[in-house]
Amino acid sequence: MKIDFLFSDDFYGMNAPELRHTCMHLLCTGGEGSFVFNEHCYHIMKNDLVVMPFPHRASNLAAHPEMTVEWFAADNKFLQSLLPSNNYSIGGSISLNYNPVIPLSEEHAMRILDDFHRLRDRMENRHHMFYREMMGSLCQTMMYDIFESHSHRDTTSEHSDRTGYIVKSLMELLSTGVSSTERSVNYYAECLNVSPKYLSATIKRLTGHSVTSFIDRATVPILKNLLEDERLSLTQIAERMNFASLSYFSRYCTKHLGMTPSDYRRSLQPQFTAKQ
Repeated sequence: MKIDFLFSDDFYGMNAPELRHTCMHLLCTGGEGSFVFNEHCYHIMKNDLVVMPFPHRASNLAAHPEMTVEWFAADNKFLQSLLPSNNYSIGGSISLNYNPVIPLSEEHAMRILDDFHRLRDRMENRHHMFYREMMGSLCQTMMYDIFESHSHRDTTSEHSDRTGYIVKSLMELLSTGVSSTERSVNYYAECLNVSPKYLSATIKRLTGHSVTSFIDRATVPILKNLLEDERLSLTQIAERMNFASLSYFSRYCTKHLGMTPSDYRRSLQPQFTAKQ
């Protein structure tokens, strides 16, 4: 059974197979422990936060008898849909694959724990008419609190190796908005003077996601902004975004917005229900 949201205080349950599609957010509330991730061993202690997409990749979990944790896991695709497509969001995802551990101050740790508890307290309210929207809002609050703490950790952190340069350069390219017209891996590989295979393998190894997923994450907000401009016809938008045909443009919208461009525009209009 696919799990959308799960809260637990079981450290050894964090990499259970049924959580392989989730993103794990674990806060150490006491004691200490360790785990291996991406072939590196990480030691954690009180007020350390672990953010780990696809936690089944963690191994060699070890906990001191006095270690206590609380964690919240959510469907990774659901969380990705809530993320802003800005440079920090993309860079943060890459940085966390270098090092998923974020040391928190006591104040920040309590804030994250409060976020966990709000999610825990509402995650069983599946009868709520706007359940996923409600949970999405609470997840966004948690993510922005994590962004703040993560930005402090990475203020002076720079990756000087070749792979670090590649991912940083890709982020910089995407932040220019070039994906509005250029969405092929080959284009970005050529800009970075590497082969498409090398670029794809490097990004996949460091982030767990494909180059295309980052390109799409940068493109979707541009697409939405153009669709929200009623002065532009769908044909004009398709041409501006360099789609080969209107039908291909429509398929892209359906895949990434969950509806055709025409339906997306209709969804923006106020809905009125006549009283019977």
